[in-house]
Amino acid sequence: MIRHSLLAVAAAAMLLAGCQGEGDTAGATETAEAVVTVGPENIAVASISELRSGPPISGSLEPEQAATVRAEVSGSVLRTFADAGQRVKRGQVLARLDDTAVRDSYLSARSAVRSAETALELARRNAERAKRLSEAGAVADRDLETAEWDVTNAEGTLADAKARLSNTQEQVDNTSIRAPFDGIVSERPVDAGDVVQVGTALFSIVDPSRLRLEASVPAEQIGRLRHGTEVEFSVSGVDRRITGKIERINPVVDPTTRQVRIYVSIPNLDQALVAGLFAEGRVATDTKRAVAVPVNAVDSRGNKPTLHLLKGGRISETPVELGVRDEPAELIEVVAGAAAGDTVLLGSAQGITPGSRVRVLSEEAGR
Repeated sequence: MIRHSLLAVAAAAMLLAGCQGEGDTAGATETAEAVVTVGPENIAVASISELRSGPPISGSLEPEQAATVRAEVSGSVLRTFADAGQRVKRGQVLARLDDTAVRDSYLSARSAVRSAETALELARRNAERAKRLSEAGAVADRDLETAEWDVTNAEGTLADAKARLSNTQEQVDNTSIRAPFDGIVSERPVDAGDVVQVGTALFSIVDPSRLRLEASVPAEQIGRLRHGTEVEFSVSGVDRRITGKIERINPVVDPTTRQVRIYVSIPNLDQALVAGLFAEGRVATDTKRAVAVPVNAVDSRGNKPTLHLLKGGRISETPVELGVRDEPAELIEVVAGAAAGDTVLLGSAQGITPGSRVRVLSEEAGR
């Protein structure tokens, strides 16, 4: 009997211990809540930023100063002194052409000038002699007129000879091909030994220190455009915003597209940009300071745009009202729904369930 009582007490004690164990486990489960860890690349902070907006533009960058150097005399290329990609100075010799034919013409013209100068000197002496004799009554007036006429003819002959000499001198000079301005050789389609004709392209020179962007904007935006208005754009391969200024505005609207052509001057002293790159941006006609977040912080999958905010260590999904969008800066204005200093989630972190507890992994821990 006593044995049965002891067994019953032991069984009751074991049952009570089991119930207490289950209770502790349930309590631990309720206390241990999952925490989602996100990296610093998945968060951003809303801040007061300067936002710029205006009509979008796109186009290719072109050198503001470019030239194709062409042959001005015919002949064979004796030697070239510059290659594509080489920097050259104004007046630097780029190539030499065979000057045999034009040099012979030059020597002949120089000889003709000397002969004309001698003939003029002789005619002037004869005219002076005829004048003195005429004053003495030793010659007829007709002889004096003839002598003076000979002087006039000799002066004309000398002037013609000098013009021919200048022309042939210019032709000789043109056999030395020179750079028209400081720049870089972009093309050199000829080599030594090639025979060229007048007008043959020999070199293409560009000045990379200043580029130009030609783009079109809708005609209804013309009232917002001014000379000197800033234009901001981005170029593939260049990890920074580029700023230029409107230099010229075409006064005629394209009747087909109803757009106005603008010409944007872009300083490029560091030569980080090259001609031919495609650029996209906008004319900065409006500027305002407002609360802004990165464009990729806005979740547009629902009916209203939302932000995933991190407050008190938890995620909250908040509808927002948006305003100005600054494409080059990749920022967008938040009119309502968030304030400066709010932390927002980016990218894949936006898939975290609202209400979840989140811990931000520090950059040092990420390393």
